[in-house]
Amino acid sequence: MAIIPCGSTYVAHWGIRPQFMLRSYLKNGIVTSQYGPNNKMSYLAAPNSSLFSRGSFPILSYVGPSQASHRHRGSRFAVRADADYYSILGVSKNASKSEIKSAYRKLARSYHPDVNKESGAEQKFKEISNAYEVLSDDEKRSLYDRYGEAGLKGAGMGMGDFSNPFDCLSHYLRAWEEWEEAVFGVEKEIEITRLESCGTCNGSGAKPGTTPSRCSTCGGQGQVVSSARTPLGVFQQVMTCSSCGGTGETFTACNTCSGDGRVRRTKRISLKVPAGVDSGSRLRVRSEGNAGKRGGSPGDLFVIIEVIQTLYKVDGMVDLKIPAGTQPNTTLVMAKKGVPVLNKSNMRGDQLVRVQVEIPKRLGSEERKLIEELADLSKGKTANSRR
Repeated sequence: MAIIPCGSTYVAHWGIRPQFMLRSYLKNGIVTSQYGPNNKMSYLAAPNSSLFSRGSFPILSYVGPSQASHRHRGSRFAVRADADYYSILGVSKNASKSEIKSAYRKLARSYHPDVNKESGAEQKFKEISNAYEVLSDDEKRSLYDRYGEAGLKGAGMGMGDFSNPFDCLSHYLRAWEEWEEAVFGVEKEIEITRLESCGTCNGSGAKPGTTPSRCSTCGGQGQVVSSARTPLGVFQQVMTCSSCGGTGETFTACNTCSGDGRVRRTKRISLKVPAGVDSGSRLRVRSEGNAGKRGGSPGDLFVIIEVIQTLYKVDGMVDLKIPAGTQPNTTLVMAKKGVPVLNKSNMRGDQLVRVQVEIPKRLGSEERKLIEELADLSKGKTANSRR
């Protein structure tokens, strides 16, 4: 049975004329740049830029303060190196898919937040997952090998500084399944811990009984403009106001959720595991992820399956015809007697049986005599066939 990974097809679109491209997203009707916690405005060099070679494709990040609208002179640029996904997984650049998968599974078990409570384990797990997502997909891996992270971002993957602003709503969980459950499928209850809407402030983040006021930083606009003069010219960027988060209002924070509008709670849900899943399979449960901020829609829950390898006699006995003259290590095929095909429960793969001929270590006198007679008969047949 062959397991074929499915996913979106990404096609890179590169600008020809501009030397730099700036990627933005739409939030609350206002075009804002993806402005992360480190307050970096990122610019992506086009592949035809004379500044960099096609094989080496770093990202220029403007490093500036987190204050409101200011004009900067002599602002500095820093070059951020691409993440080395091969080093993250501890494999060579020529590693096969099976080697990449094996390395990912080993690291994921060690750094998954539900297993490893050490500081930094969650961030390490995200790096491992990102690396595996790219290197396990032939198309993404080819883009990464040619252009680095910039190739993936240009293809619309939304990673690193250009990450999708709603990805933080997704929640990842690893579930261990018995081999028999993976073969036939199962429905079981699992316990998850996620961010849910705060009941004290109804998800608003504001302390009950208080009234929001207009943000003094952006004047209620929800956005600020920052400019930087460089040898390449003046760069101007519209950003979400860091004081009000783009809402245009400030408020007294709720004592329960500290202004986030969400609190962490544990919940039990029913999970349907389809027949034919394998280790590394990812199941998506819609709307069971983290709650959105300010009453926004919840994200999705992603359950990563890890199959515990054990031996089971799952379907009872079956007759297998072994042809005369079968040699050691011959592989016999039992058609449609394998495990169900994922998402096609009415279809099954083939079961492969490898023949191992057991040779007795000790023979009795009668057994030895019969074998010698058989050998003499075989010699006689061979001699006659040569005449």
